[in-house]
Amino acid sequence: MSPVRIVLADDHALILGGLRAVLKEIEGVSVVAEVNNGRDAVAVAKAHEPNLMIMDISMKEMNGIEATAQIVAELPAVKVLILSMHTTEDFVRRALKAGAMGYLVKDSAALELRAAIEAIMRGEHYISSRVSGHLVSGLGHGDGPGKSSIDSLTSRQREILQLIAEGKSTKEIAFVLEVSVKTVETHRASLMDRLAIHDIAGLVLYAARNRLVSIDTDG
Repeated sequence: MSPVRIVLADDHALILGGLRAVLKEIEGVSVVAEVNNGRDAVAVAKAHEPNLMIMDISMKEMNGIEATAQIVAELPAVKVLILSMHTTEDFVRRALKAGAMGYLVKDSAALELRAAIEAIMRGEHYISSRVSGHLVSGLGHGDGPGKSSIDSLTSRQREILQLIAEGKSTKEIAFVLEVSVKTVETHRASLMDRLAIHDIAGLVLYAARNRLVSIDTDG
């Protein structure tokens, strides 16, 4: 396998440490940076332009699926492998739609991580063996379930929804996104209209139900 430069994105130090140890044993692979939230993952991807991002889903400020979409859109040469505890169809579908080349569950064996990296670097998709074959087939041919309400939101609306659910104020969101307070308010109003939810508590509940945030924040 040709040299592979990897950036790790996960908000759990133990997971990062374990990944680092496993990757150290794979010849030709090097970890060039580690981050613990999706927004930093996007910034580091731009700074380092690695061959591969190994990305958790549930991270603060920006989740791994949104980060993946931004990275793939701006840096098409950077490939993304989602590494998550979630095995449900919705997460796999959303990850692949965002542009991820692979989806691996966190309790996979080290050999499967290596296999995933090798496949992705060959330009192939890799889905964890924990995901059923019929599901992968359906996703690959566009036979999956209909578009969910979360998919109907724009990337910016999903960003703002997550930040609202994390308890950030309008001014704080404006600062994080580097936009005006008025812009945030406009997006929030549009978001509420789109979802037919007209209070912050409702938005927080919706975000939790769609796993943009969670109480235990496991990815």
